[in-house]
Amino acid sequence: MGKDYYKTLGIVKGASDDEIKKAYRKLALKYHPDKNKTPEAEEKFKEIAEAYEVLSDKKKKDVYDQYGEDGLKGGFGGGGGSGPGPQFSYTFHGDPRATFAQFFGTDNPFESFFTMGGMGLGGNHGGNTMFYGGDDDMDADDPFSHFGVRTAGGNPFRSQSFTAGSPNINRAKPKGQDPALEHDLYVTLEDIAKGCTKKMKISRKVLNPDGRTTKREEKVLSINVKPGWKAGTKITFQKEGDQNPNSIPADISFIIRDKPHAIFKREGSDIRYTAKVSLKEALCGTKLEIPSLLGEKRALRITDIIKPNFVHKIKGQGLPIPKDPSKKGDLIVGFDIKFPEHLTEPQKQTLREVLPN
Repeated sequence: MGKDYYKTLGIVKGASDDEIKKAYRKLALKYHPDKNKTPEAEEKFKEIAEAYEVLSDKKKKDVYDQYGEDGLKGGFGGGGGSGPGPQFSYTFHGDPRATFAQFFGTDNPFESFFTMGGMGLGGNHGGNTMFYGGDDDMDADDPFSHFGVRTAGGNPFRSQSFTAGSPNINRAKPKGQDPALEHDLYVTLEDIAKGCTKKMKISRKVLNPDGRTTKREEKVLSINVKPGWKAGTKITFQKEGDQNPNSIPADISFIIRDKPHAIFKREGSDIRYTAKVSLKEALCGTKLEIPSLLGEKRALRITDIIKPNFVHKIKGQGLPIPKDPSKKGDLIVGFDIKFPEHLTEPQKQTLREVLPN
Protein backbone atom coordinates (compact mmCIF):
# COMPACT_ATOMS: atom_id res chain seq x y z
CA MET A 1 0.00 0.00 0.00
CA GLY A 2 1.19 3.51 -0.77
CA LYS A 3 1.55 6.37 1.66
CA ASP A 4 -1.58 7.89 3.17
CA TYR A 5 -0.87 11.61 2.96
CA TYR A 6 -4.18 12.53 4.57
CA LYS A 7 -3.37 10.37 7.58
CA THR A 8 0.11 11.89 7.77
CA LEU A 9 -1.42 15.38 8.14
CA GLY A 10 -4.22 14.15 10.39
CA ILE A 11 -7.01 15.27 8.04
CA VAL A 12 -9.75 13.55 6.05
CA LYS A 13 -9.97 13.15 2.30
CA GLY A 14 -11.76 16.15 0.84
CA ALA A 15 -10.23 18.61 3.33
CA SER A 16 -10.17 22.23 2.16
CA ASP A 17 -7.00 24.11 1.22
CA ASP A 18 -7.18 26.03 4.50
CA GLU A 19 -7.48 22.80 6.48
CA ILE A 20 -4.46 21.35 4.64
CA LYS A 21 -2.40 24.49 5.37
CA LYS A 22 -3.47 24.57 9.00
CA ALA A 23 -2.59 20.90 9.50
CA TYR A 24 0.85 21.29 7.89
CA ARG A 25 1.58 24.45 9.89
CA LYS A 26 0.77 22.79 13.22
CA LEU A 27 2.68 19.57 12.56
CA ALA A 28 5.69 21.26 10.93
CA LEU A 29 6.15 23.46 13.99
CA LYS A 30 5.70 20.49 16.31
CA TYR A 31 8.24 18.24 14.57
CA HIS A 32 10.77 20.82 13.33
CA PRO A 33 14.14 19.24 14.26
CA ASP A 34 15.41 22.54 15.69
CA LYS A 35 12.68 22.28 18.33
CA ASN A 36 11.81 18.59 18.58
CA LYS A 37 14.83 16.51 19.60
CA THR A 38 13.11 13.12 19.61
CA PRO A 39 14.70 10.46 17.33
CA GLU A 40 11.65 10.23 15.07
CA ALA A 41 11.21 13.99 14.54
CA GLU A 42 13.49 14.27 11.48
CA GLU A 43 11.67 11.54 9.54
CA LYS A 44 8.26 12.79 10.64
CA PHE A 45 9.18 16.33 9.54
CA LYS A 46 10.08 14.97 6.09
CA GLU A 47 6.87 12.93 5.77
CA ILE A 48 4.76 15.97 6.69
CA ALA A 49 6.52 18.10 4.04
CA GLU A 50 5.96 15.50 1.31
CA ALA A 51 2.28 15.11 2.23
CA TYR A 52 1.77 18.88 2.14
CA GLU A 53 3.55 19.25 -1.21
CA VAL A 54 1.16 16.76 -2.80
CA LEU A 55 -2.12 17.80 -1.17
CA SER A 56 -1.57 21.55 -1.57
CA ASP A 57 -1.04 21.23 -5.34
CA LYS A 58 -4.31 20.65 -7.20
CA LYS A 59 -2.83 18.61 -10.05
CA LYS A 60 -0.87 16.30 -7.76
CA LYS A 61 -3.80 16.00 -5.38
CA ASP A 62 -6.20 15.01 -8.16
CA VAL A 63 -3.85 12.30 -9.41
CA TYR A 64 -3.21 11.05 -5.85
CA ASP A 65 -6.92 10.99 -4.99
CA GLN A 66 -7.66 8.84 -8.05
CA TYR A 67 -4.63 6.57 -8.31
CA GLY A 68 -2.80 6.83 -4.97
CA GLU A 69 0.96 7.13 -4.49
CA ASP A 70 1.80 4.66 -7.25
CA GLY A 71 -0.15 6.62 -9.83
CA LEU A 72 1.31 9.87 -8.56
CA LYS A 73 4.85 8.57 -9.02
CA GLY A 74 4.33 6.99 -12.41
CA GLY A 75 3.39 3.50 -11.29
CA PHE A 76 0.31 3.27 -13.52
CA GLY A 77 1.40 4.48 -16.91
CA GLY A 78 2.89 7.67 -15.56
CA GLY A 79 5.92 9.19 -17.18
CA GLY A 80 5.00 8.17 -20.70
CA GLY A 81 3.63 4.65 -20.07
CA SER A 82 0.48 3.22 -21.53
CA GLY A 83 -1.39 1.99 -18.42
CA PRO A 84 -4.74 3.23 -17.11
CA GLY A 85 -3.31 6.04 -15.02
CA PRO A 86 -2.38 9.61 -15.99
CA GLN A 87 0.72 10.58 -17.90
CA PHE A 88 2.35 11.95 -14.75
CA SER A 89 5.44 11.47 -12.62
CA TYR A 90 6.31 13.14 -9.33
CA THR A 91 9.17 12.63 -6.87
CA PHE A 92 9.54 14.54 -3.60
CA HIS A 93 12.61 16.77 -3.75
CA GLY A 94 13.77 15.49 -0.34
CA ASP A 95 14.36 18.78 1.47
CA PRO A 96 11.65 19.37 4.12
CA ARG A 97 13.40 22.53 5.31
CA ALA A 98 12.92 24.03 1.86
CA THR A 99 9.18 23.33 2.08
CA PHE A 100 9.14 24.86 5.57
CA ALA A 101 11.03 27.98 4.45
CA GLN A 102 8.72 28.51 1.47
CA PHE A 103 5.62 28.14 3.66
CA PHE A 104 6.71 30.33 6.58
CA GLY A 105 9.07 32.74 4.84
CA THR A 106 11.92 31.58 7.09
CA ASP A 107 13.61 28.27 7.83
CA ASN A 108 14.04 29.07 11.54
CA PRO A 109 11.01 30.81 13.11
CA PHE A 110 12.14 29.71 16.54
CA GLU A 111 14.97 32.25 16.35
CA SER A 112 13.57 35.22 14.45
CA PHE A 113 10.01 35.33 15.78
CA PHE A 114 10.92 35.25 19.45
CA THR A 115 12.11 38.85 19.10
CA MET A 116 8.84 40.11 17.63
CA GLY A 117 6.05 42.07 19.23
CA GLY A 118 6.64 41.12 22.87
CA MET A 119 5.64 43.34 25.74
CA GLY A 120 8.47 44.76 27.77
CA LEU A 121 8.20 45.35 31.48
CA GLY A 122 5.91 48.24 32.26
CA GLY A 123 3.87 47.63 29.09
CA ASN A 124 6.36 49.04 26.58
CA HIS A 125 6.42 47.38 23.17
CA GLY A 126 9.62 45.96 21.79
CA GLY A 127 10.76 43.70 24.62
CA ASN A 128 11.51 40.05 24.03
CA THR A 129 10.41 38.60 27.33
CA MET A 130 8.39 35.45 26.81
CA PHE A 131 7.73 32.60 29.19
CA TYR A 132 6.47 29.05 28.82
CA GLY A 133 5.69 26.27 31.22
CA GLY A 134 3.39 26.01 34.19
CA ASP A 135 0.35 27.05 32.17
CA ASP A 136 -1.84 24.15 31.12
CA ASP A 137 -3.71 26.25 28.54
CA MET A 138 -0.65 27.41 26.62
CA ASP A 139 -0.20 26.10 23.11
CA ALA A 140 3.49 25.21 23.15
CA ASP A 141 3.31 23.94 19.54
CA ASP A 142 2.59 27.41 18.20
CA PRO A 143 5.34 29.96 18.88
CA PHE A 144 3.62 32.57 16.70
CA SER A 145 0.47 32.71 18.86
CA HIS A 146 2.23 34.82 21.49
CA PHE A 147 3.12 37.67 19.15
CA GLY A 148 -0.29 38.74 17.93
CA VAL A 149 0.34 37.22 14.49
CA ARG A 150 -3.05 36.56 12.92
CA THR A 151 -3.17 33.02 11.60
CA ALA A 152 -6.82 31.96 11.65
CA GLY A 153 -8.22 31.22 8.20
CA GLY A 154 -4.85 31.08 6.50
CA ASN A 155 -1.16 31.51 7.12
CA PRO A 156 0.22 35.05 7.24
CA PHE A 157 3.26 34.00 5.22
CA ARG A 158 3.40 33.14 1.52
CA SER A 159 2.39 29.53 1.00
CA GLN A 160 3.26 27.68 -2.18
CA SER A 161 4.08 24.08 -2.97
CA PHE A 162 7.22 22.98 -4.78
CA THR A 163 6.56 21.08 -7.98
CA ALA A 164 9.99 19.84 -9.04
CA GLY A 165 13.47 19.55 -7.63
CA SER A 166 14.91 21.06 -4.47
CA PRO A 167 15.40 24.83 -4.83
CA ASN A 168 18.70 26.32 -3.93
CA ILE A 169 17.93 28.29 -0.79
CA ASN A 170 20.86 30.28 0.52
CA ARG A 171 20.65 30.45 4.28
CA ALA A 172 23.23 31.34 6.87
CA LYS A 173 24.05 28.69 9.45
CA PRO A 174 22.01 29.52 12.55
CA LYS A 175 23.86 30.57 15.68
CA GLY A 176 24.08 28.13 18.55
CA GLN A 177 22.32 29.04 21.79
CA ASP A 178 24.06 29.24 25.14
CA PRO A 179 22.92 26.63 27.71
CA ALA A 180 19.83 27.56 29.73
CA LEU A 181 20.30 29.03 33.20
CA GLU A 182 18.06 27.60 35.94
CA HIS A 183 17.28 29.10 39.35
CA ASP A 184 15.11 27.82 42.20
CA LEU A 185 12.28 30.12 43.25
CA TYR A 186 11.00 29.36 46.75
CA VAL A 187 7.40 30.35 47.47
CA THR A 188 5.31 29.95 50.62
CA LEU A 189 2.16 27.86 50.82
CA GLU A 190 0.26 31.10 51.40
CA ASP A 191 1.58 32.39 48.06
CA ILE A 192 0.52 29.16 46.35
CA ALA A 193 -2.92 29.36 47.97
CA LYS A 194 -3.66 32.85 46.65
CA GLY A 195 -1.27 33.31 43.72
CA CYS A 196 1.24 36.12 43.65
CA THR A 197 3.73 38.02 41.51
CA LYS A 198 7.43 37.59 42.19
CA LYS A 199 9.92 40.10 40.80
CA MET A 200 13.44 38.85 40.18
CA LYS A 201 16.25 41.27 39.32
CA ILE A 202 18.87 39.95 36.93
CA SER A 203 22.12 41.45 35.72
CA ARG A 204 23.28 40.56 32.22
CA LYS A 205 25.56 41.70 29.42
CA VAL A 206 23.88 43.32 26.41
CA LEU A 207 25.36 44.22 23.06
CA ASN A 208 26.13 47.84 22.26
CA PRO A 209 24.91 49.30 18.95
CA ASP A 210 28.24 48.34 17.31
CA GLY A 211 27.24 44.67 17.68
CA ARG A 212 30.63 43.69 19.16
CA THR A 213 31.16 45.26 22.58
CA THR A 214 28.87 44.76 25.58
CA LYS A 215 27.68 46.61 28.64
CA ARG A 216 26.13 45.47 31.92
CA GLU A 217 22.37 45.94 32.31
CA GLU A 218 19.95 45.21 35.14
CA LYS A 219 16.43 44.02 34.42
CA VAL A 220 13.45 42.97 36.52
CA LEU A 221 11.59 39.81 35.46
CA SER A 222 8.02 39.42 36.72
CA ILE A 223 6.79 35.91 37.47
CA ASN A 224 3.06 35.42 37.88
CA VAL A 225 2.69 32.47 40.24
CA LYS A 226 -0.77 30.99 39.74
CA PRO A 227 -2.84 29.50 42.55
CA GLY A 228 -2.07 25.83 43.12
CA TRP A 229 1.13 25.63 41.06
CA LYS A 230 3.09 22.53 42.00
CA ALA A 231 6.73 22.34 43.00
CA GLY A 232 8.79 21.76 39.85
CA THR A 233 6.73 24.10 37.66
CA LYS A 234 9.18 25.84 35.33
CA ILE A 235 8.82 29.40 34.03
CA THR A 236 11.22 30.24 31.19
CA PHE A 237 12.15 33.69 29.91
CA GLN A 238 13.43 33.29 26.37
CA LYS A 239 16.89 34.69 25.52
CA GLU A 240 17.31 36.81 28.67
CA GLY A 241 20.88 35.64 29.32
CA ASP A 242 24.12 37.42 28.41
CA GLN A 243 24.32 38.67 24.84
CA ASN A 244 27.39 38.20 22.69
CA PRO A 245 28.02 38.46 18.93
CA ASN A 246 28.60 34.77 18.32
CA SER A 247 25.67 33.01 19.98
CA ILE A 248 22.02 33.29 20.91
CA PRO A 249 21.48 34.41 24.53
CA ALA A 250 20.60 31.66 26.97
CA ASP A 251 17.08 31.18 28.29
CA ILE A 252 16.57 31.89 31.99
CA SER A 253 14.29 29.48 33.84
CA PHE A 254 12.85 29.70 37.35
CA ILE A 255 11.70 26.47 38.99
CA ILE A 256 9.01 26.69 41.66
CA ARG A 257 10.04 25.16 45.01
CA ASP A 258 8.00 24.87 48.20
CA LYS A 259 9.36 26.98 51.02
CA PRO A 260 9.22 24.94 54.28
CA HIS A 261 6.21 25.89 56.41
CA ALA A 262 6.15 26.11 60.18
CA ILE A 263 3.02 23.99 60.71
CA PHE A 264 1.80 22.64 57.35
CA LYS A 265 3.26 20.17 54.89
CA ARG A 266 2.17 20.00 51.28
CA GLU A 267 0.94 16.75 49.74
CA GLY A 268 -0.05 17.59 46.17
CA SER A 269 -3.10 19.84 46.46
CA ASP A 270 -3.70 18.68 50.05
CA ILE A 271 -1.97 20.11 53.10
CA ARG A 272 -1.23 18.18 56.29
CA TYR A 273 -1.37 19.47 59.86
CA THR A 274 -0.19 17.39 62.81
CA ALA A 275 -2.10 17.92 66.06
CA LYS A 276 -0.51 16.93 69.37
CA VAL A 277 -2.80 15.04 71.76
CA SER A 278 -2.27 13.22 75.04
CA LEU A 279 -2.87 9.51 75.48
CA LYS A 280 -5.96 10.34 77.50
CA GLU A 281 -7.33 12.50 74.68
CA ALA A 282 -6.49 9.81 72.15
CA LEU A 283 -8.50 7.24 74.10
CA CYS A 284 -11.35 9.36 75.42
CA GLY A 285 -11.86 11.98 72.72
CA THR A 286 -10.95 15.64 72.53
CA LYS A 287 -11.81 19.02 71.05
CA LEU A 288 -9.13 20.84 69.05
CA GLU A 289 -8.64 24.10 67.18
CA ILE A 290 -7.19 23.50 63.73
CA PRO A 291 -5.45 26.42 61.95
CA SER A 292 -5.76 27.11 58.21
CA LEU A 293 -3.61 28.79 55.56
CA LEU A 294 -5.98 31.77 55.54
CA GLY A 295 -5.53 32.42 59.26
CA GLU A 296 -8.87 31.45 60.78
CA LYS A 297 -9.20 28.42 63.07
CA ARG A 298 -11.71 25.60 62.86
CA ALA A 299 -13.10 23.65 65.85
CA LEU A 300 -12.68 19.91 65.53
CA ARG A 301 -14.22 17.40 67.94
CA ILE A 302 -12.85 13.84 67.89
CA THR A 303 -14.95 11.16 69.55
CA ASP A 304 -13.31 8.11 67.95
CA ILE A 305 -10.26 6.49 69.46
CA ILE A 306 -7.19 8.03 67.84
CA LYS A 307 -5.10 5.10 66.68
CA PRO A 308 -1.67 5.26 65.01
CA ASN A 309 -2.03 6.59 61.43
CA PHE A 310 -5.54 7.89 62.17
CA VAL A 311 -6.34 11.03 60.11
CA HIS A 312 -9.28 13.37 59.76
CA LYS A 313 -9.92 15.19 56.46
CA ILE A 314 -11.46 18.65 56.26
CA LYS A 315 -12.76 18.95 52.71
CA GLY A 316 -11.88 21.94 50.54
CA GLN A 317 -9.40 23.50 52.97
CA GLY A 318 -6.27 22.64 51.00
CA LEU A 319 -4.59 24.32 48.02
CA PRO A 320 -6.27 25.22 44.70
CA ILE A 321 -6.15 22.50 42.06
CA PRO A 322 -3.95 23.89 39.22
CA LYS A 323 -6.27 22.91 36.34
CA ASP A 324 -9.35 24.22 38.16
CA PRO A 325 -8.43 26.77 40.88
CA SER A 326 -12.09 27.07 41.87
CA LYS A 327 -11.69 23.63 43.48
CA LYS A 328 -9.37 22.86 46.38
CA GLY A 329 -7.71 19.90 47.99
CA ASP A 330 -8.24 18.88 51.62
CA LEU A 331 -6.71 19.75 54.96
CA ILE A 332 -5.51 16.45 56.40
CA VAL A 333 -5.22 16.38 60.18
CA GLY A 334 -2.81 13.79 61.55
CA PHE A 335 -2.09 13.15 65.21
CA ASP A 336 1.01 12.91 67.38
CA ILE A 337 0.07 11.04 70.57
CA LYS A 338 2.11 12.03 73.59
CA PHE A 339 2.55 9.14 76.00
CA PRO A 340 3.22 9.75 79.72
CA GLU A 341 6.83 9.51 80.86
CA HIS A 342 5.92 7.22 83.78
CA LEU A 343 2.93 5.81 85.69
CA THR A 344 2.54 5.06 89.37
CA GLU A 345 1.66 1.57 90.42
CA PRO A 346 -1.92 2.53 91.40
CA GLN A 347 -2.38 4.11 87.95
CA LYS A 348 -1.11 0.95 86.28
CA GLN A 349 -3.45 -1.15 88.39
CA THR A 350 -6.41 1.03 87.41
CA LEU A 351 -5.53 0.75 83.73
CA ARG A 352 -5.20 -3.05 84.04
CA GLU A 353 -8.69 -3.16 85.41
CA VAL A 354 -10.38 -0.87 82.87
CA LEU A 355 -8.51 -1.49 79.65
CA PRO A 356 -9.36 -4.54 77.56
CA ASN A 357 -6.74 -7.15 76.90
